[in-house]
Amino acid sequence: MTKPVLLAVDDDLSVLSAISRDLRRRYAEQYRVLRADSGAAGLEALRELKQRNDPVALFLVDQRMPHMDGVEFLEQARSLYPETKRVLLTAYADTDAAIQAINNAAIHYYLLKPWDPPEEKLYPILDDLLDDWQANYHPPFSGIRIIGHRWSPEAHQLKDFLARNHVPYQYLDVEFGAEARQVLSQLKVEEAKLPVVILPDGEILASPSLATLAEKVGLKTQAERRFYDIAIVGGGPAGLAAAVYGASEGLRTVLIEREATGGQAGTSSRIENYLGFPSGLSGAELARRATTQAKRFGVEILAPQEAIGVRVDGPYRVLTLADDSEISCHAVVVAVGLTYRKLNVPGIDKLTGAGVYYGASLTEASLCEDQPVLIVGAGNSAGQAALYLAQTSSKVFMLVRDDSLGKKMSQYLVERIEATPTIEVLQRAELAAVHGEEHLEAVTVRYHPAGTEETLPAVGLFVFIGATPCTDWLKGVVKLDERGFILTGPQLLENGASPKAWPLEREPFLTEASIPGIFAVGDVRANSVKRVASAVGEGSITVQFVHQYLSKVR
Repeated sequence: MTKPVLLAVDDDLSVLSAISRDLRRRYAEQYRVLRADSGAAGLEALRELKQRNDPVALFLVDQRMPHMDGVEFLEQARSLYPETKRVLLTAYADTDAAIQAINNAAIHYYLLKPWDPPEEKLYPILDDLLDDWQANYHPPFSGIRIIGHRWSPEAHQLKDFLARNHVPYQYLDVEFGAEARQVLSQLKVEEAKLPVVILPDGEILASPSLATLAEKVGLKTQAERRFYDIAIVGGGPAGLAAAVYGASEGLRTVLIEREATGGQAGTSSRIENYLGFPSGLSGAELARRATTQAKRFGVEILAPQEAIGVRVDGPYRVLTLADDSEISCHAVVVAVGLTYRKLNVPGIDKLTGAGVYYGASLTEASLCEDQPVLIVGAGNSAGQAALYLAQTSSKVFMLVRDDSLGKKMSQYLVERIEATPTIEVLQRAELAAVHGEEHLEAVTVRYHPAGTEETLPAVGLFVFIGATPCTDWLKGVVKLDERGFILTGPQLLENGASPKAWPLEREPFLTEASIPGIFAVGDVRANSVKRVASAVGEGSITVQFVHQYLSKVR
């Protein structure tokens, strides 16, 4: 297999030699390092690489070059290789231009010259960027293949599951690709059995369950131990943060996730207000980074796996899992988050997964290319999805109950939506019905207060109408509020004192539930701030409460 290319461009031959030397010293085993002494020469090299279909992982380009500066080169190179990571080399005096280039040329990083020592100032940055590139790089395919119909809910479920668990796959559609029918014919598979999954070793799975598919692709669902210091239920940002901090501080940590790490945040097309990422990052990127970090510290991740019950056994907390196995631990952190509330309109159930999706199903966004779509909701997730879909869809309708987007959405999103001509906000409106036989074809919108209705064409309906906590398995175990959110800390106090059933002299910790040693973090906690940064913060600080709790029970 051809090694991906790292391309260095600089008109100063001494600098070009130095950067090429440092790149080869670190990356020669995995990458091919090429160099060019001008922007024009660099573009010519890229055209030749493109003609041979060779992959390029990184551009490392000097800003100050005659005839064509670094930003100009990156703008043109981006059209040839849009997924390649772009790094600008600058002098201190050029930092303003570099920052501007984050917007103009969508560069991923800028480095100040000199970068000595590279072990501190060069390699950590490039390692991170190349890890990101590798996570989304698809070489000539030899892995898992899925064959299905375009609007199949079952195929959608399989694709979404693999994508969210960062398992590479190739999807072949029998309606639009000759290759899919050719493969079915070669393997003698009938269309009635679709969707099918073809594993790298040639094994064929016809309409497999997610549990079967998880086992076949090597995802882990069974715990290695029977006992842990801390068990975390839910792998969204709050759960992953608790896992990272717990394991990094020496606690034997297991994380149990029902579907895929990242939770609802993992499906977000873009998170732009998360501290430290000026260019933003997708929910999938955040989930992948956090999952990798957790594994590096030794967190055992079980996914897909589900906790269906918890009981107290003296100093131990015992979780019952969906496969009837049990895990014992000293402390439980509940970070199960929320599940999207379902729309109750005529015709929607049969079209769920066939044009109707809850959350931003990025795996199906390609189905909406050059087609109209509709988004129901007015929160940040809905806004990000609208902007993402507007890049490829012919029209994006946003359906909101209020007379303004700004009541629930961050201002920076409101401004970008208002500036996007292909997004139309329908205010004081609700969804009345959906239409279609095999897949979504149109929707009916009702406007208030007049009650007038309008039918709009739409091949995709993405629903963001709020969510409910996933706490049915905790009813009767810990105290919940009237909506099912877990009460913690000060919320449990009765007339300023610990509740009568509380067995300890101290009051419950800030994120501790009504049973000592059971904690709740993130969206599932009553009155929590529903933001990614807040969830990460709660998951992190709760580990300190766990340490204090463990100091009394171990």
